[in-house]
Amino acid sequence: MQDGGKLSPMRRFSKRLSALGLALGLALALSSAPALAAPPVQPGSVGAASEDDLGRLLAERGLIGTLGQAGLAVRNQTSELVLNAMGFLGVPYKRGGTAVETGFDCSGFVRAIFEQTAGMVLPRRAKEQAAATEVIDKRDLKPGDLVFFNTMKKAFSHVGIYVGEGKFIHAPKPGAEVRVEDMAGSYWVRRFDGARRVLTSAPAADTAPPVAR
Repeated sequence: MQDGGKLSPMRRFSKRLSALGLALGLALALSSAPALAAPPVQPGSVGAASEDDLGRLLAERGLIGTLGQAGLAVRNQTSELVLNAMGFLGVPYKRGGTAVETGFDCSGFVRAIFEQTAGMVLPRRAKEQAAATEVIDKRDLKPGDLVFFNTMKKAFSHVGIYVGEGKFIHAPKPGAEVRVEDMAGSYWVRRFDGARRVLTSAPAADTAPPVAR
């Protein structure tokens, strides 16, 4: 990922996107209190450029087509979770990986995002994550829900995070990087195993050492 001490374009993009998400989250928190509300952002200002850049980056990936040209509004923890996950685009897949420094496998990625964003520690394996979360219908999917697939001839052998508009983000396979996929693709349609919602009262994970999914 690095060459001569310089970050690759993808890693620079990931860091920039993550920083923009945090900035927008802070802006929303401030605007929620009328007495502290900042004046409208003027065209051409740094704030406006940041929101425009973030909206453009996500729109290019087909993630916010229904949000129009007004930029992205971070409204709740679900939005924060999705933004946090998007900040790891381009991180390499690593079997058994649970951290950005080493890379992620699919369940390690999901576990890391929920722990960092919501302070929740999910089970380590994809199948265990499916068992520990609430079953929902595919039609009821919302950003932040989990989607499971049979990619290894075993039920619930792969997991990703739904980001909206029929797409999900995940750590795919060896040699690949964290990326966004369209669930309407024939590969994913054939292997879809079900959808789950993480509840605030989700069971605590076991304390077994990290293993591959």
